Amino acid sequence: MKVTVFTSNQPRHIGLIERLASVSEVTYAVIEATTVRPGMVEDFFRKSDVMQRYFSHVMAAELKLFGDLSFSSTNARTLAIKSGDLNYLQRAPLSEALNSDLYIVFGASYIKGWLIDFLVERKAINIHMGLSPYYRGSSCNFWALYDGKPHYVGATIHLLSRGLDSGPILYHAVPALSEEDPFEFTMRAVEAAQRSLVERIAHGELEKYVPHTQRPGAEIRYTRNADFTDEVAAEFLSRRVDNTSLKELLAVAKKPQLLNPFIA
Repeated sequence: MKVTVFTSNQPRHIGLIERLASVSEVTYAVIEATTVRPGMVEDFFRKSDVMQRYFSHVMAAELKLFGDLSFSSTNARTLAIKSGDLNYLQRAPLSEALNSDLYIVFGASYIKGWLIDFLVERKAINIHMGLSPYYRGSSCNFWALYDGKPHYVGATIHLLSRGLDSGPILYHAVPALSEEDPFEFTMRAVEAAQRSLVERIAHGELEKYVPHTQRPGAEIRYTRNADFTDEVAAEFLSRRVDNTSLKELLAVAKKPQLLNPFIA
């Protein structure tokens, strides 16, 4: 089996490439590169003291669950480009990666043009870090915690669509709360999404799921990167949300309606 994944270059993205490479003959990884020091370097997220403090927690949780930056496996073929350049590529540079059995998108920039048409036609799978249809857009699991709704932290595995995070859903993946802080809790949602997807690919179970159209009118938030400001990050950090707070919120929460949930 050949797999093509469109992703990014943080340890969690490299972790998915490694997982896919472990169950495939070859994995083609198109990697859109961003800074590996968000908050310290101006990039997708702005450079500021508060962003540096916020992302120090994110990076610590990522290091704990996915390890540090590393080279890819020998059966992972990689093509590295700058984030945002994906839609400028013609077919020729991607030709090897366009004859796979499975296509996956995780953490790539918004895909348009001929490539989105190609991927939608081939029923590509998107890993959306957030529970659709409730939270869509950017940094969804942060916003779920910001709203005091840790029961909406998770991932949606759905068919890629031309609209953002709006394709038919195959299943949801959510983290079970352990003895951890909110940053590890949200990062374990990433781990649950990846582990469930790769396990179901390896066992031939993925094609058994019937795609379900997302329910209209269920959206709680649709967020863009511009919504995640220094003021918002500083306010969240000042709340000092801890494991006890998460447990208390989860104990009284009305759970969202999930499809074929994987809980880890």
